[in-house]
Order: sequence, then structure tokens, then C-alpha cells
Amino acid sequence: MAKVFRPSNRESSILSKIESSKEHARRLAINLVRDDPARFAGPVAMKLVEDHLVETTNKNAMEEQLVKCLETLSHADEFDVDYQIAPFRNLVQQPNVVSLYLTAFVIEKLINHKSVVDIFGSDADIYLCIHKQVAKLLP
Repeated sequence: MAKVFRPSNRESSILSKIESSKEHARRLAINLVRDDPARFAGPVAMKLVEDHLVETTNKNAMEEQLVKCLETLSHADEFDVDYQIAPFRNLVQQPNVVSLYLTAFVIEKLINHKSVVDIFGSDADIYLCIHKQVAKLLP
């Protein structure tokens, strides 16, 4: 017969603190994006073009699309955010919600924009490029 695992109070409190710190980091990142989405979209758009991951005819239009994406993220409820990032959740060990949301947007929606010619690289390459820029702007 299998042994039933019952965590002790100490284990429960540690797990609770880990979960609450993850939620706090998620809320903090989304609140910072809400304050100024253009601050995040500019460097991300530039780096995607510089690294030849996105080929576009108009970088400004791509940047505007990223700003709209970040505005949507800042006003979306938790279920919508989780639904959008679900296919990409396992790209890295400890993903950042903003980076994942932007990655999902670039891969699934930005590719259909009229100013985007093509998107190159793997999902992980795109995530890492985006995350490097987002991480610079988050505390």
C-alpha cells in the first residue's frame, strides 16, 4: 500500500512562501509594464531586428504592435495570460511572464502582421532575446 504524503507545517510554510514570492514577482512585472509599455517594446523590437530573428519592412509598426500587446497584458485577467503563454511555459526553467507573453505574441500573432516579412530562430532563441531586454528593465 502506498504511503500518503502529508507535508509538515514547516514544509507547508516554505512552499507557501515560494508560491507567494512567485506571484509577487509576476504582479510586480505586470505593474511595471502597465506604467510604460513603450519602455519595454522599443528595446525588444530593436533587438529582435538586430539579431535577425524578425525581418520587417517597418520597425515602428512592429514596435506599435508590441506596445499594444503589452497593454493587453497589463489589463488581462490571470486566465487569459495563462492561456496565451501555455504552449511556451516549458521553454525555460523559471520563465518571466512578460517575456513569455511577448514570445507567444511574436510567434503566434506578429507573424501575420503586414509589416513582418518572416520570423527566424527557435522559440527558445526568441524568448532569450526578448528576456535579455525585459530583464534589464525589471528590478
